[in-house]
Amino acid sequence: MPPLSSSSEQPELFRSALVNLVDRRHPLVRLAGLIDWERFATAFGPLYREGVGRPGLPTRLMVGLHLIKHLDGLSDEAVCARFLDSPYVQLFCGETHFQHALPLDRSSMSRWRKRIGAERLELLLAETLAAAQRAGAAEPKHFERVTIDTTVQPKAVTHPTDSKLLHRGVELLGRLARRHGITLRQSYARVSTHARREVARLIHRGRHREAERVVRRMRTWLGRLVRDITRKIAGAAEAVRTAFATPLERIARLLRQRREDRGREKLYALHAPEVECIGKGKARTRFEFGVKVSLATTNRAAPGGQFVLGARALPGNPFDGHTLAAQIAQTERITGVPVERAYVDRGYRGHDADKQRVFISGQKRGVTPTIRRELRRRAGIEPVIGHMKSDGHLGRNFLAGTAGDAINVILAAAGHNLRLLRAWLIRLLAVLLSLLAISAHTAPTHSPQLIAR
Repeated sequence: MPPLSSSSEQPELFRSALVNLVDRRHPLVRLAGLIDWERFATAFGPLYREGVGRPGLPTRLMVGLHLIKHLDGLSDEAVCARFLDSPYVQLFCGETHFQHALPLDRSSMSRWRKRIGAERLELLLAETLAAAQRAGAAEPKHFERVTIDTTVQPKAVTHPTDSKLLHRGVELLGRLARRHGITLRQSYARVSTHARREVARLIHRGRHREAERVVRRMRTWLGRLVRDITRKIAGAAEAVRTAFATPLERIARLLRQRREDRGREKLYALHAPEVECIGKGKARTRFEFGVKVSLATTNRAAPGGQFVLGARALPGNPFDGHTLAAQIAQTERITGVPVERAYVDRGYRGHDADKQRVFISGQKRGVTPTIRRELRRRAGIEPVIGHMKSDGHLGRNFLAGTAGDAINVILAAAGHNLRLLRAWLIRLLAVLLSLLAISAHTAPTHSPQLIAR
């Protein structure tokens, strides 16, 4: 059923409206006035069916919670707690009176993200750029020249090792067997825990061959456990076989793979099979486990800062050059402004985009003084990526699946733009107040004689 409108509440006699309680100079209050909330209701309305199920939650409430979440780098639980504590967050989310009870369950945010999808959530990123233009923090001319780069969005997984993955498989199957009342010949839980610690101790002492023998022993135990469970669920109910189907399939992949295997078929986390091992040539971190993402930012810094114009997840770890044309197309779709020039690093040599408007670091041919100056600004995208990872959720993605990877990078980009816009509004208010103070201090004073005349 379509969501209820947040503005449909009746005026109350004994409670003051939120607009009368808050400071209207607060950045969240001013941000709420800059965003076109009806745009989201119009775009997401067709996803609901009239007369089916209970009414959906207000679109502004769900959009506002996700924007606040990625604005301050919060979890779903933390942003729900912030909603109850802060009248400014409630006003931003469309409430007219202060609410003492949460109008949703935390899991509603997960279900809403899945319903909307990554492609439609690009509208949130587009609206942050539109709000920046309304506030004077950016202009359409700043969107004509962009900088594009790729990075890794790490998944919320621990560093994978063979012993850790095998022990995790033993724990997972043992827990499922207890839940469904299956009696195992041997659970291997105790010996697997001891073996995992023994592997870590042996590797720390440099005794790798002995550690490999222990790992082979753990692989044998997990194989025995899989065969024991497979025999005992053969005649069980359909629900029991369904519950074991996915874990057994992933553990079978884990038992087949070897250290020298490469590609997407290799499993790095039992709960997140989409995780990939990506090497970006960093001295500090040789390999990162997650998904490659592509980002496009303004090349010329707008008055409000360097805004993110496009963001895409790239499963499969493709070559950077083969993703450039799609990234430029997404940037033009979000901003509505044709990209005049795009600046990239040397990893994009051999790209699939229009070579007349793409310039690579170190390029000599066809470079004017203006283009040379803009090429020097290409490295400005690196601190943007760093801020998105440290201040937002790009540094550790907790959303499940490949769809979660795509959704998280879009929302992280929207959160970065809102942080820039919030800082811009704070600076703008400070300048305005200082000008008012100066004008009041330097105002001419008239003597009583002049007034009498």
